[in-house]
Amino acid sequence: MNKPLISSIPIQEFPLWEKIKNKRTLVSFDLELTSRCNNDCRHCYINLPAGDKNAKATELSAEEIKEIATEAVSMGALWCLITGGEPLLRPDFEKIYLTLKKLGLLVSVLTNATLITKEHIELFRRYPPRDIEVTIYGVTKDTYERVTRKPGSFNVFMQGLDRLLKSDIKVRLKAMALQSNLSELPQIATFCRKHTKDYFRFDPFLHLRYDQNQLRNKEIMSERLSPAEIVTLEKSDTARFDSLKKGCDKLIVPEFSHINCNHLFHCGTGNGSFALSYDGHFRLCSSLWHPDSIYDLKKGNLTHAWQNFIPMVRDMRSDRKEFLETCRICPVINLCMWCPAHAYLETGEMDAPVEYFCEVAHARAKALKEDKTKS
Repeated sequence: MNKPLISSIPIQEFPLWEKIKNKRTLVSFDLELTSRCNNDCRHCYINLPAGDKNAKATELSAEEIKEIATEAVSMGALWCLITGGEPLLRPDFEKIYLTLKKLGLLVSVLTNATLITKEHIELFRRYPPRDIEVTIYGVTKDTYERVTRKPGSFNVFMQGLDRLLKSDIKVRLKAMALQSNLSELPQIATFCRKHTKDYFRFDPFLHLRYDQNQLRNKEIMSERLSPAEIVTLEKSDTARFDSLKKGCDKLIVPEFSHINCNHLFHCGTGNGSFALSYDGHFRLCSSLWHPDSIYDLKKGNLTHAWQNFIPMVRDMRSDRKEFLETCRICPVINLCMWCPAHAYLETGEMDAPVEYFCEVAHARAKALKEDKTKS
């Protein structure tokens, strides 16, 4: 017999996806190990100082994480994204990582790469992650540290990234588009595409703070690109603009669309995944922080949250006329960052329009229309 004993296919081609299509089945979860970070990025929506004692004291223990992850796997979870803050700040990172791997999960890690050591590389070589995702804030010291506000961070970032890239670990690179690095974005894109084999993306949308820190929110808003700058940037990236042209007239998840009703949620949130905060708060997605949409797993359990709490949140409705006559029926909603989670972070209400999102969506729509006319 010459047939190989082992075969493989890309995870995107698994027959499993077709079987669970249109069903509310747990597939993945995001795990925020900490809200603390060793950088102080201008645009960050979550970071607290690395030495914040209160934040550290409320972090889930490795044992609590194991209990929740074990329950998630028993319910069908296949994939876990480890994020933060900066997850490598946790001294028990290796223990938590190995726990998740031993449960059979595909594990991805989101890191700024500044804390990557030889020991981390050895860990990832022996027990490979699905991928390591690193955000590039700049490819020069001045730009990078203008964003991180941490002297010396560029050198340790480059050292950590170099260790990852030389290790044969799958590394994915992304960039945040900010006023502080806008002039360097072409160089950032070139750098990322040179050093990653199959993946690079940039994100021009900056979320406001989960803790509603108004001073930090002002900093984030000052870093946002204007609608015109976003459109210009996206048009300069052929792959990204082509994806907008192909998908702009389609709902992200058509099966969950009910355009004649007043439900708040019409996306797929809570249908295949959930997010878990560093202090044990369960949410349908990582951006959803409205008090009525948070479930404390320290006082309950994942099965109850998934089976009972999620349907209750997804059944939330709005009778606000301003919302029902604007965002709810907007023909360019797929070009917009509006959703109940983002609306809450921006306005304190889940059913309020957000002017900045609207301006960006209409600027995108105009650019797509002009492109179509030309072609």
